[in-house]
Amino acid sequence: MNRTTLSLIAGATALAAVTGFASLNAPAASGDNTAKAATQQPVERTSLLCPQPSTSEIAETSYTSYTPVTQGAADGGKAELQAAAVESADSASGKKTGKKTVKPALKPAEPGKPATGDGSGAEPPALVGTAEGKFAPGWTVQETTAVAAGTGRGLLGTNCTAPDTEFWFPGVSTATGRTDYVHLTNPDDSAAVVDVELYGKDGTLKSTVGEGITVQPHAGEPILLSTLASGQQTDLTVHVTVRSGRVGAAVQALDDKIGGDWLAASTDPAGSLVMPGIPKDATAVRLVAFAPGDQDADLKVRLASPSGLITPAGNETLHVKAGMTAAADLGDVTRGEAGSLVLTSTGTSAPVVAALQVVRGKGSKQEMAFIPATGPVGARATVADNSSKGTTLALSAPGQSAQVKVTASAGSEGGTAATKTYTIKGGTTQDVDAPVPAGLKGTYALTVEPVSGGPVYASRTLASAQEGVPGFTIQTLPDDRGTVAVPEADQDLSVLLKK
Repeated sequence: MNRTTLSLIAGATALAAVTGFASLNAPAASGDNTAKAATQQPVERTSLLCPQPSTSEIAETSYTSYTPVTQGAADGGKAELQAAAVESADSASGKKTGKKTVKPALKPAEPGKPATGDGSGAEPPALVGTAEGKFAPGWTVQETTAVAAGTGRGLLGTNCTAPDTEFWFPGVSTATGRTDYVHLTNPDDSAAVVDVELYGKDGTLKSTVGEGITVQPHAGEPILLSTLASGQQTDLTVHVTVRSGRVGAAVQALDDKIGGDWLAASTDPAGSLVMPGIPKDATAVRLVAFAPGDQDADLKVRLASPSGLITPAGNETLHVKAGMTAAADLGDVTRGEAGSLVLTSTGTSAPVVAALQVVRGKGSKQEMAFIPATGPVGARATVADNSSKGTTLALSAPGQSAQVKVTASAGSEGGTAATKTYTIKGGTTQDVDAPVPAGLKGTYALTVEPVSGGPVYASRTLASAQEGVPGFTIQTLPDDRGTVAVPEADQDLSVLLKK
């Protein structure tokens, strides 16, 4: 999602910073500029940012960190989640009086075994995490919060995200009963300057409040979306762009009646999108899409069910006007079966971003979660904080059939890793019987690796009922970016630098 175009020299510098050993070689002086094929090498350093969890006094938050064992990874290293600086205000004057920090939330001991930490307590901060060496490739951290009562009650979960410069969040709201915040976290030593724009059914919501927001170094900044524009709208899209620096971004959506959850950013705008893993017992599904370009988008809507691709009756297509947010109620579209929503442009390939709001339960016993459009698993994807009960892994192959290997890690407090292989028929979604570590104690991670066939999309649903409320949260599993392409060539980059 990063919009910045790097020069060759800047690109080489960034690559070296990520891998620790990458190099780009300049064309030979003789004019022979044929580079050798790039190789995939494990990254040697990565960053993750966790937004400030619920500030409710009855909220209980946990963090789970996991790094898959990666062949060829560097020796040594460490991973650590540190509290972001939290500005404290004087209760009488309202002036900033200093910074408040806490000890690291967790510090993993080794790859291949989850590590857990507790984030509960008064005013828990956002977290800034860094992993180096053998802990870096595929490092993932899950933030999970249980809130027993009040606005946004239920189970809230999010994968902590890598810093970037652009994010899209279709599915936010400023309607009565909704309280939505966009959380911005700055991992760097200098301040970041950020613009936050809102787009509704009629286009841009005009406001200058969201322009030039400063996020202090190593700090988190929650912004109440209703303060950025007047009026109330049910379906909005948030666009976060960074003028200088970089941030992590996530939206916390809290509802008076149907609970709350985190909305992760949609994948980059594209003509075709997949939202995997709608729970089979979903009672209401709402699709929200936005067309960021200058062309309208006409989308074909299909559900990848266990038996194949089907078209939801009454919701065969969705028209999205350029620069505007559109929505459609799909009802109980899965009808008791696993499903993934597949959007495909018809006519022009105008790019869109999209997300689903999913509701389980009925009446006063409802809970909501979100499924943003996501990228395919790619080489490998991992999700942490699984339990022997309450974990559902959904795998979807919207195109060609695919074979997929799923590995359950050792448990955080004991247990032996286990692996299963599945075949997902083309055009279908399957809730698979995921492996569980033998002798499991504590929590564990699931790692998904395609073996053959077409692209695979995945999500994990974590469920925990409380007083009759079907609490749940859904995390998608895009590629973990644990490796980077390192090109080889015939000369050192210093040759280029001297020219």
